[in-house]
Amino acid sequence: MNKQILLLSICILVCSAIQAQVKLGGEIGFHAASVIEKNSLPGWDTSTSKFYGSKSGIHAGIIVEIPLSNRFFLQPGLNYTSKGRQYAKTYDAAGTAATDTVYAKSTLNLGYMEIPFYFTYKIPLTSTHKSHFFLGAGPYFGFILKATQNNQSLVKTSDTSQQYAKGSDDLLVGNAVNKYKTFDYGVNAKAGFELGNVMLSGYFSQGLGNFYTAPYSSTFHHRAIGATLGIWLGRSAAPAVTTIIDTDKDGIPDESDLCPTKPGLKKYNGCPIPDTDNDGIDDEHDSCRTIPGVARYNGCPVPDTDHDGIDDEHDSCKTIPGVARYNGCPIPDRDGDGINDEEDKCPDVKGVAENNGCPPVKKEIRERVRFVARNIEFATKSDGISPSSHAGLNELAALLKKHPELHLTIEGHTDSVGTAEHNLDLSQRRADAVRNYLLGQGIEEKRLTAMGMGMSHPIANNNTEKGKAKNRRVELKLTTQ
Repeated sequence: MNKQILLLSICILVCSAIQAQVKLGGEIGFHAASVIEKNSLPGWDTSTSKFYGSKSGIHAGIIVEIPLSNRFFLQPGLNYTSKGRQYAKTYDAAGTAATDTVYAKSTLNLGYMEIPFYFTYKIPLTSTHKSHFFLGAGPYFGFILKATQNNQSLVKTSDTSQQYAKGSDDLLVGNAVNKYKTFDYGVNAKAGFELGNVMLSGYFSQGLGNFYTAPYSSTFHHRAIGATLGIWLGRSAAPAVTTIIDTDKDGIPDESDLCPTKPGLKKYNGCPIPDTDNDGIDDEHDSCRTIPGVARYNGCPVPDTDHDGIDDEHDSCKTIPGVARYNGCPIPDRDGDGINDEEDKCPDVKGVAENNGCPPVKKEIRERVRFVARNIEFATKSDGISPSSHAGLNELAALLKKHPELHLTIEGHTDSVGTAEHNLDLSQRRADAVRNYLLGQGIEEKRLTAMGMGMSHPIANNNTEKGKAKNRRVELKLTTQ
Protein backbone atom coordinates (compact mmCIF):
# COMPACT_ATOMS: atom_id res chain seq x y z
CA MET A 1 0.00 0.00 0.00
CA ASN A 2 2.88 2.40 0.86
CA LYS A 3 4.57 1.73 -2.49
CA GLN A 4 1.37 2.57 -4.35
CA ILE A 5 1.04 5.86 -2.48
CA LEU A 6 4.66 6.79 -3.22
CA LEU A 7 4.33 6.02 -6.96
CA LEU A 8 1.17 8.12 -7.11
CA SER A 9 2.91 11.01 -5.32
CA ILE A 10 5.85 10.93 -7.77
CA CYS A 11 3.48 10.92 -10.72
CA ILE A 12 1.55 13.91 -9.35
CA LEU A 13 4.71 15.96 -8.79
CA VAL A 14 6.21 15.26 -12.23
CA CYS A 15 2.91 15.89 -14.01
CA SER A 16 2.49 19.16 -12.12
CA ALA A 17 5.92 20.30 -13.25
CA ILE A 18 5.14 19.51 -16.91
CA GLN A 19 1.67 21.05 -16.96
CA ALA A 20 2.44 24.12 -14.91
CA GLN A 21 5.68 24.92 -16.76
CA VAL A 22 7.65 25.11 -13.54
CA LYS A 23 11.03 24.12 -12.13
CA LEU A 24 12.05 20.59 -11.15
CA GLY A 25 15.06 19.98 -8.95
CA GLY A 26 16.83 17.56 -6.68
CA GLU A 27 18.09 18.08 -3.13
CA ILE A 28 20.12 16.28 -0.49
CA GLY A 29 21.00 17.21 3.05
CA PHE A 30 22.21 16.12 6.45
CA HIS A 31 20.56 16.71 9.79
CA ALA A 32 20.58 15.89 13.48
CA ALA A 33 17.47 13.87 14.30
CA SER A 34 16.01 13.62 17.80
CA VAL A 35 12.81 12.59 19.56
CA ILE A 36 10.85 14.81 21.89
CA GLU A 37 9.36 12.39 24.41
CA LYS A 38 7.01 13.36 27.22
CA ASN A 39 5.66 10.86 29.74
CA SER A 40 4.71 10.43 33.37
CA LEU A 41 7.24 7.69 34.24
CA PRO A 42 8.81 8.23 37.66
CA GLY A 43 12.37 9.53 37.41
CA TRP A 44 12.25 10.01 33.63
CA ASP A 45 13.27 13.68 33.59
CA THR A 46 16.03 13.35 36.21
CA SER A 47 17.59 9.93 35.61
CA THR A 48 16.64 8.65 32.14
CA SER A 49 16.01 11.37 29.54
CA LYS A 50 19.55 12.75 29.85
CA PHE A 51 20.95 9.58 28.20
CA TYR A 52 18.92 10.14 25.02
CA GLY A 53 20.40 12.32 22.31
CA SER A 54 20.29 13.07 18.63
CA LYS A 55 21.58 10.92 15.75
CA SER A 56 22.81 11.97 12.35
CA GLY A 57 20.49 11.48 9.40
CA ILE A 58 20.02 12.32 5.74
CA HIS A 59 17.21 13.62 3.60
CA ALA A 60 17.15 13.46 -0.18
CA GLY A 61 14.62 13.69 -2.95
CA ILE A 62 13.02 15.93 -5.57
CA ILE A 63 11.37 19.35 -5.39
CA VAL A 64 8.97 21.17 -7.71
CA GLU A 65 8.49 24.94 -7.82
CA ILE A 66 5.09 26.36 -8.86
CA PRO A 67 4.91 30.20 -9.06
CA LEU A 68 2.03 31.87 -7.25
CA SER A 69 3.22 35.45 -7.88
CA ASN A 70 6.48 37.27 -8.61
CA ARG A 71 7.80 36.41 -5.15
CA PHE A 72 5.59 33.67 -3.72
CA PHE A 73 5.99 30.03 -4.76
CA LEU A 74 4.51 26.66 -3.82
CA GLN A 75 7.28 24.05 -3.53
CA PRO A 76 5.99 20.49 -3.02
CA GLY A 77 8.52 17.68 -2.84
CA LEU A 78 9.16 14.00 -2.26
CA ASN A 79 11.99 13.07 0.10
CA TYR A 80 13.45 10.10 1.85
CA THR A 81 14.25 11.14 5.44
CA SER A 82 15.97 9.17 8.18
CA LYS A 83 14.89 9.95 11.72
CA GLY A 84 15.18 8.54 15.24
CA ARG A 85 17.39 9.03 18.26
CA GLN A 86 20.31 7.56 20.17
CA TYR A 87 20.62 6.18 23.69
CA ALA A 88 24.07 5.92 25.28
CA LYS A 89 24.96 5.23 28.87
CA THR A 90 28.41 4.53 30.34
CA TYR A 91 28.60 3.01 33.80
CA ASP A 92 31.29 3.56 36.42
CA ALA A 93 33.66 0.69 35.59
CA ALA A 94 35.52 0.99 38.88
CA GLY A 95 32.33 0.60 40.87
CA THR A 96 30.62 -2.12 38.83
CA ALA A 97 30.32 -5.72 39.95
CA ALA A 98 32.02 -8.58 38.11
CA THR A 99 29.12 -9.11 35.69
CA ASP A 100 27.79 -5.55 35.35
CA THR A 101 27.26 -3.64 32.10
CA VAL A 102 30.12 -1.23 31.32
CA TYR A 103 28.22 0.67 28.66
CA ALA A 104 25.07 0.29 26.58
CA LYS A 105 24.17 2.03 23.35
CA SER A 106 21.16 1.79 21.07
CA THR A 107 20.15 3.72 17.96
CA LEU A 108 16.56 4.01 16.77
CA ASN A 109 16.49 4.20 12.95
CA LEU A 110 13.24 5.16 11.26
CA GLY A 111 13.05 5.79 7.53
CA TYR A 112 10.21 7.85 6.05
CA MET A 113 9.12 8.89 2.61
CA GLU A 114 7.86 12.41 3.12
CA ILE A 115 5.87 14.83 1.01
CA PRO A 116 6.62 18.41 2.15
CA PHE A 117 4.70 21.47 0.97
CA TYR A 118 6.66 24.70 1.28
CA PHE A 119 5.14 28.14 0.79
CA THR A 120 8.25 30.11 -0.12
CA TYR A 121 8.94 33.84 -0.35
CA LYS A 122 11.96 35.04 -2.36
CA ILE A 123 13.79 38.36 -2.08
CA PRO A 124 16.00 39.24 -5.11
CA LEU A 125 19.65 39.93 -4.32
CA THR A 126 20.57 41.14 -7.82
CA SER A 127 18.89 43.20 -10.53
CA THR A 128 18.88 40.13 -12.82
CA HIS A 129 16.81 38.16 -10.28
CA LYS A 130 19.18 35.20 -10.59
CA SER A 131 20.09 35.17 -6.91
CA HIS A 132 17.63 35.29 -4.03
CA PHE A 133 17.31 35.00 -0.32
CA PHE A 134 14.34 32.79 0.49
CA LEU A 135 12.16 31.77 3.44
CA GLY A 136 9.81 28.82 3.34
CA ALA A 137 7.51 26.90 5.66
CA GLY A 138 4.67 24.44 5.47
CA PRO A 139 3.33 21.01 6.43
CA TYR A 140 4.70 17.58 5.59
CA PHE A 141 3.16 14.12 5.47
CA GLY A 142 5.26 10.99 5.90
CA PHE A 143 4.93 7.23 5.40
CA ILE A 144 7.24 4.88 7.27
CA LEU A 145 9.47 2.61 5.15
CA LYS A 146 11.58 0.88 7.78
CA ALA A 147 11.99 0.67 11.54
CA THR A 148 15.07 -0.89 13.15
CA GLN A 149 17.11 -0.56 16.32
CA ASN A 150 20.85 -1.14 16.53
CA ASN A 151 22.20 -2.23 19.90
CA GLN A 152 25.72 -2.30 21.32
CA SER A 153 26.88 -3.28 24.79
CA LEU A 154 29.98 -4.07 26.77
CA VAL A 155 29.50 -6.40 29.76
CA LYS A 156 31.95 -7.55 32.41
CA THR A 157 31.78 -11.34 32.48
CA SER A 158 34.29 -11.50 35.32
CA ASP A 159 36.77 -9.32 37.14
CA THR A 160 39.31 -9.77 34.35
CA SER A 161 37.33 -10.14 31.12
CA GLN A 162 34.65 -8.27 29.15
CA GLN A 163 32.31 -9.21 26.33
CA TYR A 164 31.26 -6.82 23.51
CA ALA A 165 27.97 -7.44 21.72
CA LYS A 166 26.06 -5.73 18.95
CA GLY A 167 23.00 -6.48 16.89
CA SER A 168 20.01 -5.10 15.05
CA ASP A 169 16.31 -5.67 15.63
CA ASP A 170 13.42 -5.05 13.26
CA LEU A 171 10.66 -3.06 14.94
CA LEU A 172 6.93 -3.49 14.49
CA VAL A 173 4.91 -1.03 12.41
CA GLY A 174 1.22 -0.36 12.89
CA ASN A 175 -1.26 1.34 15.18
CA ALA A 176 -1.15 -1.11 18.12
CA VAL A 177 0.79 -0.84 21.37
CA ASN A 178 4.60 -1.12 20.97
CA LYS A 179 4.36 -0.30 17.26
CA TYR A 180 5.58 2.62 15.16
CA LYS A 181 2.77 4.27 13.26
CA THR A 182 2.59 4.03 9.49
CA PHE A 183 1.68 7.68 9.01
CA ASP A 184 3.32 10.82 10.46
CA TYR A 185 2.89 14.54 9.89
CA GLY A 186 4.39 17.84 11.01
CA VAL A 187 5.80 21.16 9.81
CA ASN A 188 9.03 22.12 8.03
CA ALA A 189 10.82 25.44 7.70
CA LYS A 190 13.84 26.54 5.71
CA ALA A 191 15.85 29.67 4.96
CA GLY A 192 18.77 30.20 2.64
CA PHE A 193 20.12 31.45 -0.65
CA GLU A 194 19.38 30.57 -4.25
CA LEU A 195 22.46 31.28 -6.41
CA GLY A 196 21.48 30.59 -9.99
CA ASN A 197 20.48 26.92 -10.09
CA VAL A 198 22.04 26.10 -6.71
CA MET A 199 20.18 26.30 -3.38
CA LEU A 200 21.84 26.35 0.05
CA SER A 201 19.54 26.40 3.06
CA GLY A 202 19.17 25.68 6.73
CA TYR A 203 16.43 23.19 7.59
CA PHE A 204 14.13 22.57 10.56
CA SER A 205 11.45 19.93 10.95
CA GLN A 206 9.02 19.38 13.84
CA GLY A 207 6.69 16.41 13.98
CA LEU A 208 3.17 16.99 15.24
CA GLY A 209 1.95 13.41 15.20
CA ASN A 210 2.57 10.88 17.97
CA PHE A 211 4.61 8.38 15.90
CA TYR A 212 4.89 5.59 18.50
CA THR A 213 2.26 3.87 20.70
CA ALA A 214 3.90 3.09 24.04
CA PRO A 215 2.39 0.84 26.75
CA TYR A 216 2.36 3.88 29.08
CA SER A 217 0.92 7.38 28.82
CA SER A 218 3.31 9.33 26.58
CA THR A 219 3.89 11.27 23.36
CA PHE A 220 6.70 10.95 20.82
CA HIS A 221 7.45 13.67 18.25
CA HIS A 222 10.25 13.84 15.67
CA ARG A 223 12.57 16.83 15.40
CA ALA A 224 15.36 17.46 12.88
CA ILE A 225 17.77 20.35 12.32
CA GLY A 226 20.21 20.42 9.41
CA ALA A 227 21.29 21.82 6.05
CA THR A 228 20.25 21.12 2.46
CA LEU A 229 21.92 21.42 -0.95
CA GLY A 230 19.57 21.66 -3.93
CA ILE A 231 20.02 21.94 -7.70
CA TRP A 232 17.39 23.05 -10.18
CA LEU A 233 17.43 20.69 -13.19
CA GLY A 234 16.03 23.31 -15.56
CA ARG A 235 12.82 25.01 -16.54
CA SER A 236 10.34 23.19 -18.72
CA ALA A 237 9.64 26.34 -20.70
CA ALA A 238 10.85 29.93 -20.89
CA PRO A 239 9.15 32.17 -18.37
CA ALA A 240 6.47 34.44 -19.70
CA VAL A 241 7.41 38.08 -20.13
CA THR A 242 6.02 40.00 -17.21
CA THR A 243 4.68 43.52 -17.41
CA ILE A 244 6.22 46.03 -15.02
CA ILE A 245 3.49 47.28 -12.69
CA ASP A 246 3.80 50.63 -10.90
CA THR A 247 0.49 51.19 -9.11
CA ASP A 248 1.37 54.54 -7.47
CA LYS A 249 3.16 55.89 -10.59
CA ASP A 250 6.27 56.89 -8.65
CA GLY A 251 8.67 55.26 -11.10
CA ILE A 252 9.43 52.32 -8.79
CA PRO A 253 7.99 48.91 -9.85
CA ASP A 254 5.60 47.32 -7.37
CA GLU A 255 7.91 44.33 -6.89
CA SER A 256 10.60 46.67 -5.51
CA ASP A 257 8.21 49.18 -3.91
CA LEU A 258 7.61 48.73 -0.17
CA CYS A 259 4.68 51.18 -0.46
CA PRO A 260 3.15 50.25 -3.84
CA THR A 261 -0.02 52.33 -3.31
CA LYS A 262 1.67 55.52 -2.06
CA PRO A 263 4.01 57.60 -4.25
CA GLY A 264 7.47 57.72 -2.71
CA LEU A 265 11.19 58.03 -3.32
CA LYS A 266 13.78 55.46 -4.35
CA LYS A 267 15.99 56.21 -1.32
CA TYR A 268 13.05 55.17 0.90
CA ASN A 269 12.34 52.03 -1.18
CA GLY A 270 9.31 53.61 -2.85
CA CYS A 271 7.77 54.96 0.37
CA PRO A 272 7.14 58.63 1.20
CA ILE A 273 9.63 60.56 3.32
CA PRO A 274 9.09 59.29 6.90
CA ASP A 275 7.26 61.33 9.54
CA THR A 276 8.52 59.74 12.75
CA ASP A 277 6.40 61.82 15.14
CA ASN A 278 3.28 61.82 12.89
CA ASP A 279 2.89 65.59 13.05
CA GLY A 280 2.39 66.02 9.31
CA ILE A 281 5.91 67.40 8.77
CA ASP A 282 8.29 64.92 7.11
CA ASP A 283 11.60 64.14 8.81
CA GLU A 284 13.65 65.98 6.18
CA HIS A 285 11.93 69.27 7.15
CA ASP A 286 11.36 68.50 10.84
CA SER A 287 13.86 69.90 13.37
CA CYS A 288 12.23 67.83 16.14
CA ARG A 289 11.66 64.46 14.42
CA THR A 290 10.60 62.53 17.50
CA ILE A 291 8.40 65.21 19.10
CA PRO A 292 5.13 66.34 17.42
CA GLY A 293 5.25 70.02 16.51
CA VAL A 294 3.94 72.66 14.10
CA ALA A 295 5.19 73.95 10.76
CA ARG A 296 5.82 77.55 11.94
CA TYR A 297 8.42 76.19 14.38
CA ASN A 298 9.99 73.82 11.81
CA GLY A 299 8.23 70.77 13.23
CA CYS A 300 9.02 71.55 16.86
CA PRO A 301 6.39 72.25 19.56
CA VAL A 302 5.45 75.84 20.44
CA PRO A 303 8.19 76.99 22.91
CA ASP A 304 7.60 77.09 26.67
CA THR A 305 10.28 79.49 27.88
CA ASP A 306 9.52 79.23 31.61
CA HIS A 307 8.85 75.47 31.49
CA ASP A 308 5.51 75.75 33.29
CA GLY A 309 3.64 73.51 30.82
CA ILE A 310 1.92 76.48 29.11
CA ASP A 311 3.32 77.30 25.67
CA ASP A 312 4.45 80.87 24.97
CA GLU A 313 1.55 81.54 22.61
CA HIS A 314 -0.90 81.08 25.51
CA ASP A 315 1.35 82.33 28.35
CA SER A 316 0.87 85.91 29.54
CA CYS A 317 4.03 85.59 31.70
CA LYS A 318 6.41 83.78 29.34
CA THR A 319 9.52 84.07 31.55
CA ILE A 320 7.88 83.39 34.93
CA PRO A 321 6.42 79.93 35.75
CA GLY A 322 2.69 80.10 36.41
CA VAL A 323 -0.57 78.19 36.18
CA ALA A 324 -3.15 77.80 33.42
CA ARG A 325 -6.04 79.42 35.33
CA TYR A 326 -4.04 82.66 35.42
CA ASN A 327 -2.98 82.40 31.74
CA GLY A 328 0.49 81.15 32.63
CA CYS A 329 1.16 83.78 35.32
CA PRO A 330 1.78 82.99 39.02
CA ILE A 331 -1.13 83.08 41.47
CA PRO A 332 -1.52 86.76 42.53
CA ASP A 333 -0.30 88.11 45.87
CA ARG A 334 -2.18 91.42 46.27
CA ASP A 335 -0.66 92.41 49.60
CA GLY A 336 2.86 91.37 48.62
CA ASP A 337 3.50 89.33 51.77
CA GLY A 338 4.83 86.28 49.87
CA ILE A 339 1.64 84.27 50.43
CA ASN A 340 -0.49 83.89 47.29
CA ASP A 341 -4.09 85.03 47.40
CA GLU A 342 -5.47 81.46 47.19
CA GLU A 343 -3.70 80.56 50.46
CA ASP A 344 -3.87 84.02 52.09
CA LYS A 345 -6.84 84.46 54.45
CA CYS A 346 -6.05 88.19 54.61
CA PRO A 347 -5.20 88.85 50.93
CA ASP A 348 -5.34 92.64 51.27
CA VAL A 349 -3.32 92.92 54.50
CA LYS A 350 0.29 91.83 54.85
CA GLY A 351 0.72 88.94 57.20
CA VAL A 352 2.86 85.93 58.04
CA ALA A 353 2.74 82.31 56.89
CA GLU A 354 2.22 80.92 60.37
CA ASN A 355 -0.97 82.98 60.61
CA ASN A 356 -2.23 81.98 57.12
CA GLY A 357 -1.22 85.31 55.59
CA CYS A 358 -2.88 87.45 58.26
CA PRO A 359 -1.00 89.85 60.56
CA PRO A 360 0.65 88.15 63.52
CA VAL A 361 -1.11 88.09 66.88
CA LYS A 362 0.47 90.55 69.29
CA LYS A 363 3.09 89.06 71.53
CA GLU A 364 1.47 90.16 74.80
CA ILE A 365 -1.86 88.56 73.78
CA ARG A 366 -0.17 85.27 72.82
CA GLU A 367 1.74 85.17 76.11
CA ARG A 368 -1.42 85.85 78.12
CA VAL A 369 -3.31 83.07 76.32
CA ARG A 370 -0.41 80.65 76.95
CA PHE A 371 -0.58 81.53 80.64
CA VAL A 372 -4.32 80.79 80.72
CA ALA A 373 -3.69 77.45 78.96
CA ARG A 374 -1.04 76.39 81.51
CA ASN A 375 -3.53 76.91 84.34
CA ILE A 376 -6.49 74.97 82.93
CA GLU A 377 -7.03 71.92 85.13
CA PHE A 378 -9.53 69.03 85.11
CA ALA A 379 -10.83 66.63 87.69
CA THR A 380 -8.79 63.41 87.77
CA LYS A 381 -9.62 61.10 84.80
CA SER A 382 -12.48 63.42 83.88
CA ASP A 383 -13.38 66.17 81.41
CA GLY A 384 -14.80 68.33 84.19
CA ILE A 385 -13.01 71.72 84.42
CA SER A 386 -11.71 72.55 87.88
CA PRO A 387 -13.28 75.70 89.41
CA SER A 388 -9.77 77.12 89.80
CA SER A 389 -9.58 77.42 86.00
CA HIS A 390 -12.72 79.55 85.61
CA ALA A 391 -11.03 82.88 86.25
CA GLY A 392 -8.49 82.32 83.50
CA LEU A 393 -11.14 81.14 81.05
CA ASN A 394 -13.28 84.20 81.87
CA GLU A 395 -10.27 86.40 81.11
CA LEU A 396 -9.76 84.50 77.81
CA ALA A 397 -13.42 85.06 76.87
CA ALA A 398 -13.09 88.79 77.57
CA LEU A 399 -9.95 88.93 75.41
CA LEU A 400 -11.73 87.22 72.51
CA LYS A 401 -14.64 89.63 72.77
CA LYS A 402 -12.27 92.58 72.70
CA HIS A 403 -10.51 91.20 69.58
CA PRO A 404 -13.22 89.79 67.29
CA GLU A 405 -10.64 89.14 64.57
CA LEU A 406 -9.09 86.38 66.70
CA HIS A 407 -9.96 82.68 66.27
CA LEU A 408 -9.00 80.00 68.78
CA THR A 409 -7.99 76.36 68.28
CA ILE A 410 -8.21 74.28 71.48
CA GLU A 411 -6.01 71.16 71.57
CA GLY A 412 -6.45 68.53 74.28
CA HIS A 413 -3.42 66.35 75.20
CA THR A 414 -2.91 63.43 77.63
CA ASP A 415 -0.04 61.42 79.09
CA SER A 416 0.64 57.80 78.06
CA VAL A 417 -1.30 56.11 80.86
CA GLY A 418 -4.13 54.00 79.40
CA THR A 419 -4.91 52.96 75.85
CA ALA A 420 -4.51 55.25 72.86
CA GLU A 421 -8.25 55.04 72.15
CA HIS A 422 -9.16 56.06 75.69
CA ASN A 423 -6.68 58.95 75.72
CA LEU A 424 -7.85 60.24 72.34
CA ASP A 425 -11.46 60.23 73.57
CA LEU A 426 -10.52 61.89 76.89
CA SER A 427 -8.47 64.61 75.13
CA GLN A 428 -11.34 65.38 72.75
CA ARG A 429 -13.82 65.62 75.61
CA ARG A 430 -11.54 68.00 77.53
CA ALA A 431 -11.03 70.20 74.43
CA ASP A 432 -14.81 70.21 73.93
CA ALA A 433 -15.29 71.16 77.60
CA VAL A 434 -13.11 74.28 77.17
CA ARG A 435 -14.91 75.17 73.93
CA ASN A 436 -18.32 74.75 75.57
CA TYR A 437 -17.25 76.96 78.48
CA LEU A 438 -16.24 79.75 76.10
CA LEU A 439 -19.46 79.31 74.12
CA GLY A 440 -21.26 79.82 77.40
CA GLN A 441 -19.38 83.09 77.79
CA GLY A 442 -20.83 84.39 74.52
CA ILE A 443 -18.01 83.58 72.08
CA GLU A 444 -19.26 82.77 68.56
CA GLU A 445 -19.16 79.10 67.64
CA LYS A 446 -17.41 79.73 64.31
CA ARG A 447 -14.40 81.23 66.14
CA LEU A 448 -13.74 78.12 68.25
CA THR A 449 -12.27 74.74 67.13
CA ALA A 450 -11.71 71.82 69.52
CA MET A 451 -9.28 69.00 68.66
CA GLY A 452 -8.38 65.93 70.71
CA MET A 453 -4.72 64.92 70.16
CA GLY A 454 -4.54 62.04 72.67
CA MET A 455 -1.02 61.09 73.72
CA SER A 456 0.52 61.60 70.27
CA HIS A 457 2.31 64.93 70.98
CA PRO A 458 4.16 64.67 74.34
CA ILE A 459 6.31 67.63 75.45
CA ALA A 460 8.01 65.79 78.31
CA ASN A 461 9.14 62.30 79.30
CA ASN A 462 6.16 60.04 80.11
CA ASN A 463 8.40 57.85 82.30
CA THR A 464 8.29 60.34 85.18
CA GLU A 465 5.37 61.73 87.12
CA LYS A 466 6.57 65.28 86.45
CA GLY A 467 6.74 64.56 82.73
CA LYS A 468 3.28 63.00 82.70
CA ALA A 469 1.86 66.07 84.46
CA LYS A 470 3.29 68.32 81.74
CA ASN A 471 1.83 66.13 79.01
CA ARG A 472 -1.68 66.37 80.53
CA ARG A 473 -2.43 69.82 79.12
CA VAL A 474 -4.56 72.04 76.94
CA GLU A 475 -2.92 74.17 74.26
CA LEU A 476 -4.62 77.33 72.96
CA LYS A 477 -3.60 78.59 69.51
CA LEU A 478 -4.67 81.99 68.20
CA THR A 479 -5.08 83.02 64.58
CA THR A 480 -6.53 86.08 62.88
CA GLN A 481 -8.93 85.62 59.97
